[in-house]
Amino acid sequence: MLKLVDMDTADNPTANPPEDEDEDDYMKMIITEPATPKEKETYTQIRKRKAREAEERGRIKPKAEREAEERTALEASLSASLLSDPELASKNKGLAMMAKMGFKAGSALGSKDNVGARTEPIGISMKEDRGGIGLDSEKKRKFREEVEWEGKRVKAEEGDYRERVRREREEVRLEGQFAAAMRVAERMDGEREETWAFEAREDEETTGWGKKRSISTKPLKQINVLWRDLVRKREEKERDCRMRYDFQQSFSRLPTYDDPNEDADNKKAMGKTQTQYVPVEDLEEEDPELDRFNALEPAERLERLVKHLREEYSYCFWCKYTYPDKEMDECPGLTEEEHD
Repeated sequence: MLKLVDMDTADNPTANPPEDEDEDDYMKMIITEPATPKEKETYTQIRKRKAREAEERGRIKPKAEREAEERTALEASLSASLLSDPELASKNKGLAMMAKMGFKAGSALGSKDNVGARTEPIGISMKEDRGGIGLDSEKKRKFREEVEWEGKRVKAEEGDYRERVRREREEVRLEGQFAAAMRVAERMDGEREETWAFEAREDEETTGWGKKRSISTKPLKQINVLWRDLVRKREEKERDCRMRYDFQQSFSRLPTYDDPNEDADNKKAMGKTQTQYVPVEDLEEEDPELDRFNALEPAERLERLVKHLREEYSYCFWCKYTYPDKEMDECPGLTEEEHD
């Protein structure tokens, strides 16, 4: 905005106004700057301005540096002793009062008979946190207890793990020995039954003796419980294998003319015959007696079976030998440890 001002009129207010007010004298014109509002500084501008002002006044130390200097000065003042510094001692009123009562630097407070008393004051420990007095010692105690408890727990777990692994390995070893003892007992029981049958049928043909039987038709409950589980598992496995074989053969067998006069070998070669078997009577039935026996520990089951072999057949499972008499005098004992 331009404002025209007459210099003569401005200098002399009493002067007569110009005759022609409409005529402007551009040579005497004064141009005034318009008033502009002050702009608001940004954060960056404020920071830079303060940095320039600080440089003009002098360097301002960072907060961390100031705190470090304060801490150093505090430690220096706390470590300084009034007793060793005469200048500080002369300015201290308390020390001056003590000196009037007979106290000397380097000596203990009280009477001269106080042997072993402190000659230096107790040091000052500055507490910078907000925790109560004794909190640090309590934290240390709890931490020490946790460390000790953790160490005991780790040792206990290591001991339990080793004991568990040792026990599992021992159970596996005993189960293997028990399975071997069951096979021995079944074989000896079968040999005894064959011997009795042979003596009872001396007048009959014995050409079929010694053949391996397929699946026993004898009820499982009539078999001794000591090795009944072995027979049951074998019968179930053989039954499953034969049923699987018949099922697979049913898919490969083609419908053909069934000749009643056809040779049996030819029928077998052509896959026209099916495997015939008679399952055990009580194979699918529950056996509480066998369940109770299997619930025993492997060591106890093995011990019962070893005693049975010794009493019935004079056979020592650990010696692997059948003695001629029931006394078995040359046998070291009943347990495995006695045979080591």
